[in-house]
Amino acid sequence: MKNLSRRWTINLARQKVVPRDSARKMASQKNVLGSDLQSCCSDPMTGFYRDGFCRLGKSDYGLHLVCAVMTSGFLEFSVAAGNDLVTPVPEYGFDGLKPGDTWCLCVTRWKEALEAGVAPPVILEATHMSAIEFVSVDELQAHRVS
Repeated sequence: MKNLSRRWTINLARQKVVPRDSARKMASQKNVLGSDLQSCCSDPMTGFYRDGFCRLGKSDYGLHLVCAVMTSGFLEFSVAAGNDLVTPVPEYGFDGLKPGDTWCLCVTRWKEALEAGVAPPVILEATHMSAIEFVSVDELQAHRVS
């Protein structure tokens, strides 16, 4: 990251200018392994804040904390549960997800999928540490992307 002024920072990896406070908050967020939270995905751009991170924030009431690799089984489950992640919504710049895409999921939806036997694989380095308030580290580890 490169400082532009007192209020702005540029993320050189993503060629994106972000408010300095946001950059500081990102640096302090941890993953379920206890290290710095890594980016989940930028294509498609994911995260509640559409910054690529499954980070915790005051506005995210759904808690999009789990970085997961989509599977057809999970996507079908999600549609049936009322959250269609497959159908494109162009007016929001959303092309729809397909198996193999990486996406920040609501931790409670991931837990529901776990209980239904269709939990998608998880990228632990990009899954926010607050997810362990809802699911155990062992459950996440059992679904770790290898």
